[in-house]
Amino acid sequence: METARHWWKECVFYQIYPRSFQDSNGDGMGDLRGIIDRIDYLVELGIGAIWLGPVCKSPNDDMGYDISDYQDIMEQFGTMADWEELRDKLHENGIRIMVDLVVNHTSDEHPWFMAARRAKDDPRHDYYIWRPGRDGREPNNWASFFTPSAWEYNEATDEYYLHLFSKKQPDLNWHNPAVRREVYDMMTWWLDKGADGFRMDVINLLCKTPGLPDAAGKEDMNGYVFPSEHIANIDPVHTYLQEMAREVYADKDIFTVGECLFMDTEEGRRYTAGENRELHAVFSFSHIDMDGQLEGKWYYRPWKLPELKARLTRWQDEIGKGWLGLFWSNQDQPRALSRFGVASGPYRMRCAKMLGLVLHNLRGTPFVYQGEELGMVNVPWPSTDQLRDVESLNFAANCRRTGADESFMWDALHRKARDNARTPMPWDASENGGFTTGTPWIMLNPDYPEVNVATAREDPESVFHFYRRLIAMRKEHLMMPYGKFQLIWPEDPDIFAYTKTLGQERWFIAANFTDKTCERPWPDKVGEPAELMLSNICDRNLPALGRLCLRPYEGVIIRCGKKA
Repeated sequence: METARHWWKECVFYQIYPRSFQDSNGDGMGDLRGIIDRIDYLVELGIGAIWLGPVCKSPNDDMGYDISDYQDIMEQFGTMADWEELRDKLHENGIRIMVDLVVNHTSDEHPWFMAARRAKDDPRHDYYIWRPGRDGREPNNWASFFTPSAWEYNEATDEYYLHLFSKKQPDLNWHNPAVRREVYDMMTWWLDKGADGFRMDVINLLCKTPGLPDAAGKEDMNGYVFPSEHIANIDPVHTYLQEMAREVYADKDIFTVGECLFMDTEEGRRYTAGENRELHAVFSFSHIDMDGQLEGKWYYRPWKLPELKARLTRWQDEIGKGWLGLFWSNQDQPRALSRFGVASGPYRMRCAKMLGLVLHNLRGTPFVYQGEELGMVNVPWPSTDQLRDVESLNFAANCRRTGADESFMWDALHRKARDNARTPMPWDASENGGFTTGTPWIMLNPDYPEVNVATAREDPESVFHFYRRLIAMRKEHLMMPYGKFQLIWPEDPDIFAYTKTLGQERWFIAANFTDKTCERPWPDKVGEPAELMLSNICDRNLPALGRLCLRPYEGVIIRCGKKA
């Protein structure tokens, strides 16, 4: 076997977005007790661990990713006692819990920042990144992810503070040893509480180019430039993460996965491989970024299957002894089926299964985002009044302020708004989908009477039951996490095919990404078909000798003979 065995390589994670999973008290927002009430669903699905979205105290400018107290629970979600009960009941059912670590920034309502902004001589002033203005304006031309400028003026100190996200999310100064000590102590506190690991939010953005120079590149609609070359993978970020590992978790059997933006495979290996391993795994966004342009994610670029294959294959081939978190979607991305498949029509559910089959057989740890196992899709937003995300609302406001075409704005929102992934989990066809007895904090997808858990449970051929089979297969077959990947037909515009090899065994995985039947000569070098392991079409048989015929959006896993 090419890599050492670990529990986090062999299980499937399920990502829970707490405010949209299950409401237990009728206030319209999901909470910790709601998750506790649905543990049976997680057990039935077969997952081995959850990634619990942020539940720490927050004013919710960015839905909990603006933390005002790292060691307390947001009132809307419950109490620390609720978190502890959730932990205990998950552990009783053999499910681990990974928490969200958000330490690139805090909320501007965190006590550190409230002290920092009052006076330059406060010790906590240096917990954040400050600069004087330049010619009566911001210190440089940087745009933020959410707002026109990455800088906000602070009158009390006559300075600007840096915020790569919302103006209510000031960036921490990681060069300050006191900041790092605060973070490490907090992380240790959560591990002592029984957390089984951390998903680390934008962890490769902790350091910025010294001197914070202007960004080069094309200006956006507001006249600013996004500074990706100055904020990602900047040394000494690796030194700090190695220090974090030594101080907090190097001797513990936990799992850490980093959300790493603007990262190539060489950087991915530095984070996850070698003697100075900093993280156990990283999320690569290479396949996610391919449908955007240099101006940003809102500027759509059509994608082609050969490019998707090339981007995924590059990481499979070049991560080396490192490890990947595998995903199609999450709380920050549109629904996978709308992005990479078909969101309506007779092939919708078949396509959802096909996408799962392709992803779960790649080398890495699969993450299922809540609702993905139901075939959920993007939302036909009727108006901006229904949007809740700060990024979406700011984008819409910028479009209207600058006179951008409304059709451009709506196409972008329907394709890319993070709100698409944040609508409530539909549990049944009753009012509000069984999510809440109150008024939902955000609208449900209008298709919830047909696409919901109860309906999926009753249908043995549903996406839900297909995911159960995929997850169960991973527990039986080491091939899925550890098999060596090799792409077949890289330039084929319709079929994604690859082999997995472990020892003397070989699997052939093939998926048709089109709405037409595709036939190809059987690839000789993979060996002859010997056993159909899984298909997303119930009447599938082994392919006829010498040829492969895949129906629209069909996906198969076939064990091959030894003639390769």
